[in-house]
Amino acid sequence: MNYPIMKKLSLLAGLMTWTWLVPTAQARLNVVATTPDFGTIAKEIGGDRVEVTTLAKPTEDPHFVDAKPSFIVKLNRADALIEGGAELEIGWLPPLLEGARNPRLESGKPGRISCVEGIALLEVPSSLDRSKGDLHAAGNPHYTTDPTNIKIVARHICDSFCVLDEKSCEYFKANLKKFDEQLEAKTAEWEKLLQPFKGNRIVTYHNSWIYFAKRFGLRMDLYLEPKPGIPPTPSHLEEVIQQMKTDNIHVIIVEPHLNHKTAEAVAAHTGASVLDFAPYPGGAKGTEGSMVQWMDVLVHSLAKALAENAR
Repeated sequence: MNYPIMKKLSLLAGLMTWTWLVPTAQARLNVVATTPDFGTIAKEIGGDRVEVTTLAKPTEDPHFVDAKPSFIVKLNRADALIEGGAELEIGWLPPLLEGARNPRLESGKPGRISCVEGIALLEVPSSLDRSKGDLHAAGNPHYTTDPTNIKIVARHICDSFCVLDEKSCEYFKANLKKFDEQLEAKTAEWEKLLQPFKGNRIVTYHNSWIYFAKRFGLRMDLYLEPKPGIPPTPSHLEEVIQQMKTDNIHVIIVEPHLNHKTAEAVAAHTGASVLDFAPYPGGAKGTEGSMVQWMDVLVHSLAKALAENAR
């Protein structure tokens, strides 16, 4: 973080010192979510009993969110913070929380909701060797790409909301029941749709989709990045191109904040299709409304691309 931003954060922090002591008249829980997946789930469980602000944009790299000074104000006034809790936000959230000085969001308080609880994280490194790229000590943090993990997160958010607003607990539980039923029905539909492509190998730009791949029996273990967070190099891309030709791989997945031209260059050498894959609800048209809408668009677009390239 550069000096001007730090200076702005410090000034705002001073102004915010005492404002958390002023009670608010609003009846709804004031919730801040770090990324759009958690924000969307919070809205679906909290309904009209919560007011949700999401810090990261749906098309933004969640590892490098622009830590705006205005975020300090939002965090200072929040009743709860929902975060991934697997180091995804470690590069930008801690200084914002320090500036916000909101005791309700301190670690261990009911208002600090860490969604990683109960999640079986994949790719937990045995050691933190930075020569292997931008590794996360807790494991791969992109766990909401698996519908089963989405259910775990939704239940955790519901339980947390019940602690924060006991009078609305039955309302939250009713929303969770509806959420679970819809997600379970669609998961069965998605598994059936992708069943013909089980074992297919797909190239991704960043290692963001291993939970999705595991859930649906796909292989997403070849990346345009040579190591997590390290930009592609010509020599690595040449290796990827040769591997794609050898293994007959025809689909490359790219998220909005990553370099499409690199993917298109690889596709030009392999005849593959480049598929836009929004990492969060709202990151692509038709994904704005819910987690189910988002996952539905991902699964259908991938099934279509795999089917077209299988002909």
